[in-house]
This record gives sequence, C-alpha cells and structure tokens, in this order.
Amino acid sequence: MNWADDDDPYEGAASLSQRAMAGAMQARSAPYLEKLNPQQRQAVETLDGPVLMLAGAGTGKTSALTARIAHLIHTGRARPNEVLAVTFTNKAAREMKERVGRHLGGAIEGMPWLGTFHSVCVKLLRRHAELVGLKSNFTILDTDDQIRLLKQLIVAANMDEKRWPARQLAGLIDGWKNKALTPEKVSGRETAAFDNRGSELYAAYQARLKTLNAVDFGDLLLHMVTIFQTHGDVLAQYQRWFKYILVDEYQDTNVAQYLWLRLLAQGHKNICCVGDDDQSIYGWRGAEVGNILKFEKDFPGAAVIRLEQNYRSTAHILSAASGLITANEGRLGKELWTEAEGGEKVRLIGHWDGEEEARWIGEEVEAIQRGTRGNPPISLNSQAILVRASHQMRAFEDRFLTIGLPYRVIGGPRFYERLEIRDAMAYFRLVTSPDDDLAFERIINTPKRGLGDKAQQRIQVAARENGLSLLDGARLLVAEGALSGKAGGQLRLFVENVARWHEEVVQASPATAVTRAEDDDLLIEPAEDGVSPANDLSHVRLAERILEESGYVEMWQNDKTPEAPGRLENLKELVKALEQFDNLQGFLEHVALIMDNDKAETEEKVSIMTLHAAKGLEFPVVFLPGWEDGLFPSQRSMDESGLKGLEEERRLAYVGITRAEELCTISFAGNRRVYGQWQSQMPSRFIDELPPAHIDVLTPPGLYGGGMNGGGFGGSSAMEDRVSRADVYNSPGWRRLQNAQSRGTSQPREARHMVIDAKGESDYEIGDRVFHKKFGYGEVMGSEGDKLVVEFDKAGEKRLLSSFVVPAADADDVPF
Repeated sequence: MNWADDDDPYEGAASLSQRAMAGAMQARSAPYLEKLNPQQRQAVETLDGPVLMLAGAGTGKTSALTARIAHLIHTGRARPNEVLAVTFTNKAAREMKERVGRHLGGAIEGMPWLGTFHSVCVKLLRRHAELVGLKSNFTILDTDDQIRLLKQLIVAANMDEKRWPARQLAGLIDGWKNKALTPEKVSGRETAAFDNRGSELYAAYQARLKTLNAVDFGDLLLHMVTIFQTHGDVLAQYQRWFKYILVDEYQDTNVAQYLWLRLLAQGHKNICCVGDDDQSIYGWRGAEVGNILKFEKDFPGAAVIRLEQNYRSTAHILSAASGLITANEGRLGKELWTEAEGGEKVRLIGHWDGEEEARWIGEEVEAIQRGTRGNPPISLNSQAILVRASHQMRAFEDRFLTIGLPYRVIGGPRFYERLEIRDAMAYFRLVTSPDDDLAFERIINTPKRGLGDKAQQRIQVAARENGLSLLDGARLLVAEGALSGKAGGQLRLFVENVARWHEEVVQASPATAVTRAEDDDLLIEPAEDGVSPANDLSHVRLAERILEESGYVEMWQNDKTPEAPGRLENLKELVKALEQFDNLQGFLEHVALIMDNDKAETEEKVSIMTLHAAKGLEFPVVFLPGWEDGLFPSQRSMDESGLKGLEEERRLAYVGITRAEELCTISFAGNRRVYGQWQSQMPSRFIDELPPAHIDVLTPPGLYGGGMNGGGFGGSSAMEDRVSRADVYNSPGWRRLQNAQSRGTSQPREARHMVIDAKGESDYEIGDRVFHKKFGYGEVMGSEGDKLVVEFDKAGEKRLLSSFVVPAADADDVPF
C-alpha cells in the first residue's frame, strides 16, 4: 500500500458529508457541556488552533478533555479515527474512552488512535517497520530479555560485568532513547559514559535488536520519530489524517514524545495539550517540564486556558499549596480556588523523633476513624500517609502492625515484603537457625557466587542422601572438595562465614557502640572502652556485618539502576529496626508474628504510599510526615540536579498537599535515631514557605526550646522563631499551645530517658577552614547551634553537624 495515497481508508470523510453531519449534530443538545464551568467550556469549544489547557489539581481536567473529544465527534468536526488522543497509562486511556462513550450516549467504537504513547506507536511501527530495518511481526523485549542481551554484549566487549553492570547500561540507553538520540547522535560528554564505550555498546545493541527483529519500549517512539524525520511522505499522510491531537499529562512528556507530537501537529495545528507544570514530578525518568513551559513558543498563537476552580479541597488546603509553589521560578502561574466554604487549616506538628511521629499519626488515624475529634467519623479507606521515600514506611508499618491498625501499601510491597528486606531477613534466619533450608536456598547465590543450578543440585543431593540440612550438605561438599574452582572457593567462604556469624549469635560478643558518619555509608565502630554507653547493640553490629561481609550491600552499591539507592536506604532502615530488640531471634519472631496482616480485602485499611505513587489520587484525610531537610527535599535530588531538583521536590510537596480533600497534616521530627546515635533534624525549608494564615501549629512546647538541654537546635531557627511568636501564628492551635505552655508542660516520657549525643554549641566560627572525610576541605559560612553551613571546595554548600568535621590543620590526623 502507498502510505502517501490520499485514498487511504483512514483518510477523513468527504467535506460535504461532514458539513451535512455537522448541521444535524449541532441541532441536537450537548448535555456534556451543561456541567462544565466557563473555563472548562471554553477549553472544550476552542477547537481551532493550538490550545494549552493548564489544569490545576482537582480542577476537572479529565472531564474537560473527554468533553472536548465528544464535542469534536458530536459536531462533526472529526470522525473518531481522525482524532489522536494519547496519555500515559492504559487505565487513563480506558477511562477516557468510557467517558466519551457516556457523553455520546453509547460505547465509542472506531477510535483506534486513543491510547498510550506506546500503544499508538506500536500500531504505527507495525505499518512501517521496514523503514527502520525491521519486519512487521517484530518482538517487543521485556526488561529481563533486554538485560540478558546487554550482558552478552558486555562480555563480548571484554568488559567486567560486575564493574560495568548491564542494568546501568540499560538505564543509560533508555535515557538516550527518551532524548530521541540514536547511537550516531550521542555526542559530547555523553560519549564518555560507561568507560567511554557507552555509544559503541548502544550501536551494537541496536544492531543486535535488528538481527533479532526485536525492539524495546524506548524504540517504539524512537523509531517513529526517526521515520517521521526521514520520510516526509509518511509524516505528511499522518499529518492529514490526524485532524485533532489531544495530549493528557503533557508536563510528563520526554523529548522523544515531544518531538513525535510536534512533528504530527505541524499539519492542522489543532493540538490540545492538558497538563499542570506544578505537578511535573518525573524528571528522574526523563520527563521535561520545559515542554509545557515553552508551549506558546512551539505553537505561536496558542490559546492558554487556565482551569483554576478546584472541586476537591478546602480553601485552606488550596491556599497552602498555592503559597508553597509560588517559590518556584519555572512555572506558568495559576491560582487555585474553590466555592466550598469552611474546613480546617493545614496542621503542622513537630515531634521529638521519628517513632513518636509514627505513634502520634497512628493515634490520630484511629481518633479520626472513631470521630472523637469532634468531627464525623472518617473511614480508614479515606485516610492516607504519603512519604517521600519508601524506607519511611517501616516505622508506620511496625507501629500499625503492633497496635492492630489495618493498612495497605499502594504502589509497592510492604516493607518486610520487599526483595532486599526478604534477602536480608533470610541471612538473619540462616545465621540464627542453620537448619532453615528455605533461607539457604534464597541466599546461597545472592549475591552471585558462581553457584548455579548444577552446584545447588549437588548440595541438595548431598543433604538428602546424608539426612542433613542444606547448610550441612554444603559443608560436606566443601570438606570432600567436591566443588572446584571459583564455585568451590565461594561455597567454602560462605559456609565459614555462616558458622562464624552463628557462633557470635550464640555466644556473648563484645559490646560495641554503634555510631554513624554524616554521609550515608553503613559504618560501625567499636566503642573506645569496648562497652556501649547505652545498651548492648552487638546484634545490630552483627547484622550490619553480615550484610557487608556477605557482599549483599556491595551488590546494591554496584547496581546502577534507579531503584538501587532506595534499596540501600531500606537496608539501613532494617538495621535501625533491630535497635528496638535485644537480639536477632527476638526481631525475627516479631516480624513473623506481625506479618499476619493478610485480612480480607473488604476490610477498611489506611493507605501508605510514596508521594510519586499518590499522583492522581485523592483522600479526605492526608498525613505528610518527614518534612525535614535532606529527607524532603531529598538531599540526593538537590545534589544531582541543583535548583532544578529543588523545584521538582517543591512540586512534589505541592502534589502531596493537593491530594487532601478535608484535612491535611504536615509533620517533622526534631531528631532521628540512626544506629543508636541521635541526630538532630532541620525542618524542611518548604515549611517556611507555607503561608502562615492557612497553617495551624500543633507542635508541643519545648521541642525546640531550652528544655532540650542542647539536644536538637542550640540556636534560633526560622521554625523555632515562628513557633514561638504568637503574632505569626495567631491560630487556635497556637493559642492552645500558649495556654499549655503557661501551665507548664514537660517533655514526652520517651524524651526524658534519651541521651542526646550532641553539643549545644559549635566550636567553629565563620571563616574557619574545616575538613570532612567525604566532602574534603571547606570554609564555614554560617553557624547555628551545633550545626554548620560549610562551602566545600569541590562539593559546594552543605549543612551538617559540627562533630562531622575537623579543623583543616588537623586533617592529617583524621583516622579515616
């Protein structure tokens, strides 16, 4: 078939028939228009030329988008097959099609171009596969097949796969494809990636895919962009076919999706993009917020229609979110409002530590469920806890399981069901109970020890024939020298390590003090006198050593996938959980007992999820814990992306607040316990950006006051200043706190029994030169209590405790 043929069956209807249809259609009523507000209706009826529907959270953008599609068909402007409508998820595409059908009084058929970017591009690529050296029956590889193929190429290139893992290369290639870069277009500093062989391996990978007649998901868009750029006749045909283009969640598009859309829209120029620049939170996976910010430049004369009337949240919640997001420079600007009256202010509360935060939220969830706060009861299904990082879930899961509060984790497994946690727990189980064959099977080749299926079968046979556990069967093979080479050596080391670790569990080991460096590396150091000043945490030290000496931590440190840092954080959180128990056995029993939480799905449960997973959802009650600098905004995000990363973190905070319909609570902890040592936390800078008129402060008196005796902040901070001044927060919450303080309030019981290992004042002055083991040399730029602001020569500005640096003159004496 000639794809440039104007008689193609997908070509539009004859103009006379369309005009006749339009006259008849317009005579009918359009009930889908009746429920729209003026701005929504304007977005639906502005059909000619480019349109940007700037839709804030909860403003009914899906209703407007689907009504626009229905209006195009209802008025005869386009046949269903002349409308290209793309979104990011199959669920959104199905919902879009169902709503259009309801608007038009029945199921909509004949809309082949309504779907996700990838599903539409699959159809297009099947038609034109030969133009990129493929056959129309090409295979789409999944992630496992992609990794396996890349491993083969790395080995063929004589590269060390452990040092240069296939997953890292896969992420690199995916990033290039998101930018619409073919191997020959990779240039500049990107050519130095992957030991200066990234682009070479990318080219080999693409060649291998063609030989296999296969593509990966990134190719679906990349190939179509390539075809459109190099075959003008094909592009011209689709430009004629697609008379109207509609795009949902435009702020989440990457470069390849942007180019694909822009090429197609150059025909009729009737492109309508729906999105919210304030909700662009996926930069880490290639999304470019700049695509929506430059829409008017890309499409001159575009109509920008702002949907600002919110149908979800109270006025206080909207004002708090709007006030926060105004600190971002890269935005088009809008102001959400609602006709709804009343509602509580956004609540802000500081806690002594992370565990106290989890306890308070658990009690508050139950109080809200029972209706004991003076408001009608709100079910658990209507409440959600939204965290910045998945490792934060552990404290809430442990607390909820302990008190029997049903919960669900959305967007991922529960903490103790995560892959890395189950692996670590298997190590602990085997060390504690050497006869645990299930634990042995899970970890014997994790990380890789060269013990493949055949070696493991030999262990199984030896154990079965001699009536032994798998560990004893492995020990027997080692004694007999039955396995040679690398596998034999690795099995011997594994068996010896497990025996040594088990001996330490059984016998009393020297007490150690558990300390932590300022950076995120796992670190255990013995106490100077060999005795912990607080309690015996030798089982915590042993657990960490097991994970390090087994190579498990190193495995994730070498893993370059986006998930790896989160898995390491979860492992640290697991070790932290051990501090609450006397030994490994007690911890394992605790986990085994509390994990029996699989009740009927019909039971009400409070939802726990990350802020990223919460986008698109809404709940009457939302808790936002962990608003502390370094945690939220994420230090990693700021270090890697600077101001761009900070602005994306602020957009994430905006998304979190706007998930709440009736009640939103933001909380932070003054201290977090890490490996037995207390570390003071700085409240998130986002807290100071919230508009005071819409915030109700509930922080207990004394949290940042003199009652802490040097724990927490020794000097005045912006947060302390705001909490201590009645003229700033003239709210019911503030007045309650003032009354409580006048009566005198002691610290929480837990606080009175804690020893804060921190100095109240710093020994350094502004201008002093200091040294840090990770960041190197720097100059003190500011001092607040025992916290410093240091401008490091190479790492830039950092905020850290004074105990983590030494005078520059003493750097040579540092024992690390």
